[in-house]
Amino acid sequence: MASVTTTQCNLPGTKEEDCFAWPYNTTKVPFSGQSYLQSLLRTHRFDLPRLLRPPPQLDPTQWLSEHLRQLCIELGFYLTHLHADCTEQTCPIMCAQEMTYYCAGHGSPRPCSAMGYSVHTLDYAVRQLAVGAGMKHFQSMVRRLYRIFAHVYFHHREVFESQESARGVYAWFVAVVRKYELSPESLIIIPEMPSTVKDI
Repeated sequence: MASVTTTQCNLPGTKEEDCFAWPYNTTKVPFSGQSYLQSLLRTHRFDLPRLLRPPPQLDPTQWLSEHLRQLCIELGFYLTHLHADCTEQTCPIMCAQEMTYYCAGHGSPRPCSAMGYSVHTLDYAVRQLAVGAGMKHFQSMVRRLYRIFAHVYFHHREVFESQESARGVYAWFVAVVRKYELSPESLIIIPEMPSTVKDI
């Protein structure tokens, strides 16, 4: 049986501020990049430069994959806060401002409710990440995921502002998109806003 290292658990007596502050394990341990990112999110969620800095010996593309994987997890939680306000009755079509988006989760693109589009898009992204998608797929994935944030901002502003204040997921998402040049600026349609997030 493999032993648990002290760097991957909180020992009895660990101070609250030191909990989950694990260093990156440079040995080839499964999920070491994911564990490291999750520990950073627990302690430095709003410090975007620190979040985006790849740990030693980890390929930048792999670090991008870890960010996208974790962002999909966080978007899943995000949608649970949205489902009461965003229903098939209130939002029968996925849109943001005047733009309507077709859902690719049906074999061929067709109209879909905003929540249906969001769930289908998130499922698509998770599947792509599971099979090791490359940069070309990341760009398409990011474009579709961005539409979820845009819909929430323009049609459920209170949910957007509440979630952004508490978790900063949109600011983190956009920082990743810009750092890795995954989208043209013209597609980032949510206005820049005052934020508690540190400048990059």
